[in-house]
Amino acid sequence: QVQLVESGGGLVQAGDSLRLSCAASGRIFVSYSRGWFRQAPGKEREFVGRIWWSDGTIYYADSVKGRFTISRDKAKNMVYLQMNSLKPEDTAVYYCAIMFGTGRGTAEYEYAYWGQGIQVTVSS
Repeated sequence: QVQLVESGGGLVQAGDSLRLSCAASGRIFVSYSRGWFRQAPGKEREFVGRIWWSDGTIYYADSVKGRFTISRDKAKNMVYLQMNSLKPEDTAVYYCAIMFGTGRGTAEYEYAYWGQGIQVTVSS
């Protein structure tokens, strides 16, 4: 069983930065990606970005490109989401997830394991 735990959320002002962390535990044997999604109140969960674990290839949603950065620490089995120039519309619950295989990684159904989510609130 794989477990994911997000941390680092909170309340910030517009223009501020925040870094989310995602810790993974359990046995992961095959190639996989670690993705970030978010869900704003009243909206569907949306793709933010994902990193291919083996070579670090990253893909971002257009809405966050240039402001958000995904990185990983393979030794610690951690993935990070650095969020800069935050906007009120970035307010959401942010989720970390694991996808096995080599799909595009932008859809929820591609991901097998999810964290519990963490709240990020950006005030104007």
